[in-house]
This record gives sequence, C-alpha cells and structure tokens, in this order.
Amino acid sequence: MGCWKQEKISTWAFPTLILCLYGFFYMMKPSEPFLTPYLTGPDKNLTTDEVTNQIFPVWTYSYLALLFPVFLLTDYVRYKPVLLLQGISLIVTWLLLLFAHGVAAMQLVEFFYGMVTATEVAYYAYIYSVVSSQHYQRVTSYCRSVTLVAATVAAVLGQLLVSLAGVSYFHLNAISLASVSLAFLCALFLPMPQRSMFFHRKGAPEPVPGPGKRLPVGTGPGPQSCQEERSPDAAAGAPSPQPQAGSVGPHGHLPSVLLQLGRDLRHCYGSRQLLCWSLWWALATAGFNQVVNYVQVLWDFRAPSHSSAVYNGAVEAIATFLSSVTSFLVQYMQINWDHFGELALGIFSAIDAGCLFLMHFTTSIWACYAGYLIFKACYVLLLTIATFQIAVNLSMERYALMFGFNNFIALLIQTILTIVVVDSRGLGLDIVTQFLIYGSYFAVIHGIFMIRSICVLVSCKCQRKIVRSCTEQLNQAEHESREQIVTGYMTRL
Repeated sequence: MGCWKQEKISTWAFPTLILCLYGFFYMMKPSEPFLTPYLTGPDKNLTTDEVTNQIFPVWTYSYLALLFPVFLLTDYVRYKPVLLLQGISLIVTWLLLLFAHGVAAMQLVEFFYGMVTATEVAYYAYIYSVVSSQHYQRVTSYCRSVTLVAATVAAVLGQLLVSLAGVSYFHLNAISLASVSLAFLCALFLPMPQRSMFFHRKGAPEPVPGPGKRLPVGTGPGPQSCQEERSPDAAAGAPSPQPQAGSVGPHGHLPSVLLQLGRDLRHCYGSRQLLCWSLWWALATAGFNQVVNYVQVLWDFRAPSHSSAVYNGAVEAIATFLSSVTSFLVQYMQINWDHFGELALGIFSAIDAGCLFLMHFTTSIWACYAGYLIFKACYVLLLTIATFQIAVNLSMERYALMFGFNNFIALLIQTILTIVVVDSRGLGLDIVTQFLIYGSYFAVIHGIFMIRSICVLVSCKCQRKIVRSCTEQLNQAEHESREQIVTGYMTRL
C-alpha cells in the first residue's frame, strides 16, 4: 500500500490534478466582479471616495512591499508552504470582507489581498519542481487553462445569481469564502517538492522548451499571466541559447543567490530586443493593473448599483473569453516580430489609449463596458507576444527571473501612479479624471514605441539598400573579371 501511494505521488498526474483543483477553487470567486457595489452598498456603507482614495491603494503598497521577499521565500521553502500561506490569506481576506466594517478593516482586507497576489508565483512555479521537462507543455496547459475556466465560470455564476436569483452581494462573498477554503484544503494534499529553481537545485537547470517544443498560448494575463508560446520568426532572430545560471546547492546562501540573480539580469537585459519588450511589459502592465483595479468604481459612477442593473460579472466573463481567444490566435500570426514588433506595440497601445479616452468622455455604461473589453483584449494580445519574445531560448530560471523582475518594475510604476493620481495624500483625483490620466499614459507608451518602430524600420530599409548595393557591386566586379579573363584568353590566341 505504501509503495503504491509513493508511486502515485511521484507521478506527474497526481500533483497536477491537485494543483489544478487548487487553481480552480482559488479563482472561483463569484463576488470579485461586484466588489465595489458591495463596499459602497448597504453592507459596508463606504463612500466612493473612501474606496477609491483610501482603501484600494493599500493593495498596491502591500503587493510592492511583499513581492520581492515572498519571491525569495517561495523558492527557499519550496513552494508548498507559500501556497498554504496564500490559502490562509484568502480565507482571512473573505472573513474580513464578510464580517468586518470600516475603512481600517477594509484596508486590512487589501493588505491580505496583496499577500495573496504576491504569493501567486508559487502556484505558477510549483508544478515545474515536481514534474520532468517532458511534461511541461501538458501541465502548463492544464494549470493555466483551469484558472481561466474558473474565472469565467465564477463571473457567469455571479452574474446569474445577482440578475436572476436576486442573491445579495454578502452571500456571493460567502460562496467565495467556501471556495477559497476548499482551495486551502487542496493545498494540504500537494506533495512537497525536493527542488526549486534557485536555492534547491539538482543538476543542470532545464531550459524552456525551444521552438520545436511549444508550450500552449491559450491563456489570459493574470496577474497575471505568462504564456510560453514560441514563434518561429522570433526563434530565427533570437540570440543563441544562453549559458545556464550558476548552480546553487540546497544549502546555498542568500548572498550567492542574489549575486547570481544580478549576473543573470545583466545578461538578459544586455539584449536590446529583450530590453524593448521588457520596457513595454513593465509600462503597459502598470497601466493595465491600474485600470483593472479602478474600473468597477467608474462603472458604479456611470450606472450606480443602487439604482441600475449591474452587469459586471457578464463583462468580466466576456473579457476573459476574449483574452483567451486573442492569446490563442497569436500562434497563427506569421510576422517577423524583430522588424514589426515595436510597430504592433505602438498601434495597439494607441487603441488602448483610445478605449480609455472613450471611457473618460462617454456617459454611457455600455460604451464603458465595450471600451474595457477592447482594452483588455489588446493588452492580453500584446502581453502574449511579449512573453514568448522574452522567453525564447532562455533557461527556465532566467525566464522566471525576467518575468518576476518585469512585474516588479511594473509594480513600482503602478505605485507611483497610485501615490500621485489616486491616493488622498497625493492628488486624490476623482475616478473620471483618473481615466483621462490613464488614457494619456497609454498615449505616451504609443508615442515611445511608434518612434522606436520608425527607427527600426528605417534602419532595416537602409540595411537592405546597403546589402543590395554591395550585391550589385560584387556582381559588377565579377562580370568585369570574367570579361578580363575572356579578353586575355582571346589575346593569347
């Protein structure tokens, strides 16, 4: 019996199944699309200004403060304890949401939710420590797809319960509490990994599968979200495979790990192409997270929940579905991203800016919903492209490092935006003006990458002219050489 149990746990299927169950219940929170109506409604009696300027900013500060130490702790304790910590944080978050009152209590909710977000890295990294690389493609597909399915089901369920069954927001949060409690129970059954990426490494690190071994793309952002699809064009233009990161034993010290991380970061960002994609990732992710955090407040301003029907759940479900579709379609785009990547970033960033300006100037809630759907779909499309451009030919360790560092820079930018634009100790702008700022922010991103794309295209055109000129000169020289040989031969005759 003991041998059978050990064999069962050592296979890839058992930990994948348990992790997928954890991911499903963790994302199965039907109350999330209705957080702002719940806080400003009769259950909590908070004002829109309190929610916007005093409560929501705490999540950003908490996430920033916890991200780096949690990143190191996750690897050092080998993932499972951090997944358990995430489950406990989720339970505490929803207990406070249900039974606590007042601004200070809701700020505590945001702190614990920042802990939840910071520990998400454990969910996405755990599975690679308990399965071999031959199963990476399959388990990545399962683990990422199940979170999308759960998010969609939760949004649809929440909308149906609110619109058709008249379920209160309080009871939606009770359902979310039950779901995250089940997620915590699932985490208890996860086998403890014997290795991790940096502190507990065994043997040479396994590289991210190259162009010949593709990982699935059909995922959304997530805090989100990193897809590991490979592009043939990107692979053709990518640098040669990079040397693996140095090995640190299971008892490696923190300074040696940090030193190795620093060397890896310098090597990764030494590529101008990777630096460009990473810059967009950080800038756009900061703006995207800011929009997602406060869009419910804008919706509630355009159509107050106490006097209008609320369709937040339906909109989030459609947005998740569109995100999945756009991510999936990337694999069929046969484009030379080395030449046209910056142009795509510039064009779609302009579309994002236009959607945010629409949400600022319109008074129609339906126009706000449409703008949000297009905005999110465009962001996820570009994030998918940026992800596989960065990931191609990188080792798993360096891919994870760049993913984490890009998100850290994004969070720094988002924190600056929050302090200046949102926080009551800063400008404390109203929600409508905030979206004017966010639209202008994406317009600046558009300008940066359109200028960069013009420079790249002009450079490529000049290079082609030089190559064509050199080819013509070589052909002419070869022709003249042949004529001289023929003339000399005829002279000797």
